[in-house]
Amino acid sequence: MVSTFALFPVLGQAAEGPVLPILIGLVVGVIIGGLALIAIMKMFGSQTLSVAKRQAEDLLKTAKTDADNLRRKAELDIRDELAKRRTDFEAETDSLRNELKEAERRVAKREDTLDRKLDVLTTKEKYLDELDAGIKKREGSLNQKEEQADKLLAERREILEKTREEQKQVLLRLTNLSPEEARRQALKAVEQEVQHEAAQVVQREMQRAEEEAKDHALKITLQAIQRYASEHTSESTVSAIPITSDDMKGRVIGREGRNIRAFEKATGVDVIVDDTPGVIVVSCFDPVRRAVAAESLQKLLEDGRIHPARIEEVVEQINKDMAQRILKFGKEACIEANIQGLNPKVVEMVGRLHYRLSYGQNILRHSIETAYLCQVIADELGLDGTIARRCGFLHDIGKAMDHEMEGGHPAIGAEFLKKLGEREEVLNAVAGHHNDIPATTPYTPIVMAADAISGARPGARRETLEKYIKRLEQLEGIAMDMGGVRQAYAIQAGREVRVIVDPDRVDDGKCFVIARDIAKRVSEEMTFPGEIKITVLREMRTVEYAR
Repeated sequence: MVSTFALFPVLGQAAEGPVLPILIGLVVGVIIGGLALIAIMKMFGSQTLSVAKRQAEDLLKTAKTDADNLRRKAELDIRDELAKRRTDFEAETDSLRNELKEAERRVAKREDTLDRKLDVLTTKEKYLDELDAGIKKREGSLNQKEEQADKLLAERREILEKTREEQKQVLLRLTNLSPEEARRQALKAVEQEVQHEAAQVVQREMQRAEEEAKDHALKITLQAIQRYASEHTSESTVSAIPITSDDMKGRVIGREGRNIRAFEKATGVDVIVDDTPGVIVVSCFDPVRRAVAAESLQKLLEDGRIHPARIEEVVEQINKDMAQRILKFGKEACIEANIQGLNPKVVEMVGRLHYRLSYGQNILRHSIETAYLCQVIADELGLDGTIARRCGFLHDIGKAMDHEMEGGHPAIGAEFLKKLGEREEVLNAVAGHHNDIPATTPYTPIVMAADAISGARPGARRETLEKYIKRLEQLEGIAMDMGGVRQAYAIQAGREVRVIVDPDRVDDGKCFVIARDIAKRVSEEMTFPGEIKITVLREMRTVEYAR
């Protein structure tokens, strides 16, 4: 075994001297170094463990963060998906809703179509019922005629039997007559028999023609009414102007009444300023002047400057505007009624009818309606519908001037149109649509019928039946109060009174006095538009029948 000292010469050298302390020092140093190394290694291990722990914590935090991010991303994705599905659902729902609405609209349209068809069917059923009633009536009439024919046949048989007996007796007598006398008596008997049979045939044909004419006239009238529908009309004949405060009444009247006098002078109307709060009334028989006055007063109240000079200026401007407006109304009415070739003066008068009322019915709308009805009736009768429409359109043209001229509106209108070269059919229809003159063309009675239909339809005129009857009774009562009057009749919707006097008590001269007294009382006691014609009749009539 090799000695330690042999391996380490220094140790060997030290062993030879004081080497032991050095050796101990080295051993201690080695031990301390080992301990230090162990401590260092432990310290480094602890740091490594801490770093690993921190890395683990960092990894854990990173994992948690990633997990939160993934969770948030998943939630966002889910929300986006839900929003997308909700949008798709709402779009699909809207589409279904729109389809349902479209289906409902189609169903409603079909219901409206069915309702219209039902109305048409109802009208047709009503017409068929009327035809059925007419057929039943004719069947009853035919049955009666058959019974009458059977009865007449039986009577004829009896007459023939009697005639045979009489002929036998006649033959017995004829044996004693000359041939010429016998021939004359035979011809006379045959002539009497033929005349009797001819009279029966004529009476039967006249009765059948009268029944057919009534049915045809009723059919034409019903068709004309059903094919035209117009609005209900109800307007006032006075104009009420609203004011913001009653202080404006004083400004309208002016100092010592100068403003109201200037306004009435410029417009030709009556201004009524009374205790009625918040309103001023403008009254005038001329509807155009009343409309100008109402519009002028409204403009003055809005402007606030009310004095005579301003009043004249405003009224003049409104008059110019009104002239243009009237011409526009006339042209529009001619286009609507399809009337061509009218004189510009006639067109202007037609426009003035827009402001003319008859018991609440607008005369311009009434004229257009009458024109349409005239064409329908004329077409059904095989006449010229264009001429009939023209007659109906112009039949009340005189009402645009009857406030300015003496006489009734038929005569005024006919005279006005005659000066402008209107055709004879129109002149006769205008002058005779109230039976003032005899009808010379078939269009005049057509206008009379259409005029009556337009004025009598429900809602056309504002006057109630009670007021209408009361006014007619008042007219007849005034006439009956006169001495010598036997009967009195209000005709033409109260536009004329026919008075029949006793010829034994009233002579021709007194008839004029009675007519003048009736006209005076009517003017004083009644309020009416236009004029009322008083006709007094006195005649001796003797009737006798030769049979």
